[in-house]
Amino acid sequence: MKLSLIKFILPVLLFLLAQDVFAQKTVTYHLYVRDTIVNFTGKQKHAIAVNGQIPMPTLTFTQGDTAVIYVHNELKESTSLHWHGVFLPNQEDGVPYLTQMPIEPGEVYTYRFPIIQHGTHWYHSHSELQEQIGMYGSMILKKRDNDPIFRKGIDDLPTVPLILSEWTDYKPHNVERMLHIATDWFAMRKDAVQSYGEAIKAGHFKTKLGNEWKRMLAMDVSDVYYDKFLVNGNADRIFSPKEGNRVRLRISNAGASTNFWLRYAGGKITVVANDGNDVEPVEVDRVLIAVSETYDVVVSIPDNKIAYEFMATSEDRIGSSSVYIGDGVRQLISPLPRLKYFEGMKMMNDMMKMNGDLDDMGMNMSLNQMDMNVVMYPEITGPANKKKGKMDHAGMDGDSNRGHDMHGGHSMEDQYNSNKLSDIVTLNYAMLRSPENTSLPEGPVRELRFELTGNMNRYVWSLDNQVLSEADKILIKKGENVRIIMFNNSMMRHPMHLHGHDFRVLNGQGVNAPLKNIIDIMPMETDTLEFHANVYGDWFFHCHILYHMMSGMGKVFTYDNQPKNPLIKKSSYARRKLFSDDRAFHFMAENDFATNGNDGMFMLQNTRWSIGTEWRLGYNDMHGYETETHIGRYIGRMQWLMVFAGFDWRYRKEGIDSHEENLFGQTNSKDDRAQFTLGFAYTLPMLVEFQTEVFQNGNVRIQLMREDIPITKRIRMGFMVNSDVEYMAELRYIFNPYVALRTHYDSDMGFGVGLNIGY
Repeated sequence: MKLSLIKFILPVLLFLLAQDVFAQKTVTYHLYVRDTIVNFTGKQKHAIAVNGQIPMPTLTFTQGDTAVIYVHNELKESTSLHWHGVFLPNQEDGVPYLTQMPIEPGEVYTYRFPIIQHGTHWYHSHSELQEQIGMYGSMILKKRDNDPIFRKGIDDLPTVPLILSEWTDYKPHNVERMLHIATDWFAMRKDAVQSYGEAIKAGHFKTKLGNEWKRMLAMDVSDVYYDKFLVNGNADRIFSPKEGNRVRLRISNAGASTNFWLRYAGGKITVVANDGNDVEPVEVDRVLIAVSETYDVVVSIPDNKIAYEFMATSEDRIGSSSVYIGDGVRQLISPLPRLKYFEGMKMMNDMMKMNGDLDDMGMNMSLNQMDMNVVMYPEITGPANKKKGKMDHAGMDGDSNRGHDMHGGHSMEDQYNSNKLSDIVTLNYAMLRSPENTSLPEGPVRELRFELTGNMNRYVWSLDNQVLSEADKILIKKGENVRIIMFNNSMMRHPMHLHGHDFRVLNGQGVNAPLKNIIDIMPMETDTLEFHANVYGDWFFHCHILYHMMSGMGKVFTYDNQPKNPLIKKSSYARRKLFSDDRAFHFMAENDFATNGNDGMFMLQNTRWSIGTEWRLGYNDMHGYETETHIGRYIGRMQWLMVFAGFDWRYRKEGIDSHEENLFGQTNSKDDRAQFTLGFAYTLPMLVEFQTEVFQNGNVRIQLMREDIPITKRIRMGFMVNSDVEYMAELRYIFNPYVALRTHYDSDMGFGVGLNIGY
């Protein structure tokens, strides 16, 4: 009897074992990376395609598979691929000069790693700005059907991968340069300049004055103007499940710098996973998906004769892209209304101290529960400039939706909690709960604190006022638990991403704290996360807004006593190349071809240094030339102070008066000068630059100057006055980023009108 039982059971066991062995198969992909031409806006532009498509092909694996991916680099430049949110050996992580050397032109590179997790992930280039122009794609890691955590009614639903992105006709390196030189061309394209003329019209003149008094630029929630927003590389797609069915949308935000609002015309959205990790289902009206986050959401198709719009709207609300779920007449969802920028500016003024720090006014902000930008959402706080209803200090109407003013029963925190101000339910991180115990194993705890820092004026983003090239690696030990406490002391959101690990977000859910690899930290928020250090290697930790990362907002975690990475043979060279992004200089120049002369400037600037020259050639009263060159270094977190050394060289044929004096009674050499100088420039309130310098002959010059005062959306004013009794006033009308009509009066050159060409 026993023998017969063994004969029966043994084949069954062997069959099950064979099934398990063969299920763990090798899945191979070949990816061919090539230059291509696209036309998203009516203009042909360069992009990068993989296997002839944008986005890159969706890669699908099942937990237990081995991934083998051959990357054929047919570009004329190097490239790489990073597997976002995927657990793998450090050498396969795809960060050039950190975990591997870049894939050179003509090279075929092989990535090989086991699939030990499940969930919605994505992959993208980690080289330069290639992600912006096409190198991104979905990566779906499926559960086994017999997985003990397989969720019936969720994991067995039909799925649709959706990858969100944006497109700009500008070359990405030019976008990066324009951000660093603080042009407001993107604001013009968004109709978000917030000029003095617009402020007066909106009744916010004092708000605008307060904004510039605190040395801030105009209010915005996104850095870049984009020409198009895309879902799966298109602006319009239809998926046709049957009536009464539900469908699981696997959504990845591959935008370089755009957060998206997700909304559905067919009813509620049920969130079932985030960053590749299951969460207990939570039903909401909308989700703001941060740059590089993934969300799995379930939506229902209530009628088979209607196609319901699922819309992704850019956070700044300048555009959107949609897919349609169902088959039939399209049921649209209302577009989100324009942001109330001046209400946002007023909020920003209240929160910013004169030294550039943020003042949370005693509020305990965390986990996206209090959105300071709620004051700008008309659908939550009412339309701007209502004749009825009094606006409170946060810019909210006393009679809008369910909100009350501070004297109506809500605490100050509630004034910024959209879920307590309206019936629109918005997802926040406090609502996420893991269905499993996510407690870390027992072990020593290392606590680290980071402050997210930076400034918009020079577009420098950092951690603890250090860019990547200025910071040492963070040494951790294998087996310890690392707790990170982060405070965002900047006016921008920062989606912080940790490579190679998931972290627990401590959100009040106890042992069921959700697991993530991205946390979007809003201004003035403090968030706490923790992870178990269990994989040797150098792991990047950075803001995933591409242009923030390139400016230096990141650090590297490294393990004590870890083995040397054989792929990095020349560590000092690799280190220099890794740091080259935030050390790169950005070029700007302009020249004014005017009736009274020619004047212009060029400048090279990076994170800390500035090298600039300006010149003037006179045609009328001033027959001569002037040129000044300064080499300076910016100091401090806000970089309002720059110390410099320079050389001033000028000559004027007529009117030279060796007895002319400056305002300090010193003999003025402004008409015949060849002098070395030392000095500093400091940004005063109202964004006026105060500059003082001492010449080698002992003379002192003090100067006040302000350029680009926004009078209207396209008219800019500027002035200059100094102690050499020189002065200038100008007006510009801006046609495009490179051309403006300029008129000015200069004390030496007289009145002139001309065309200003800039880059």
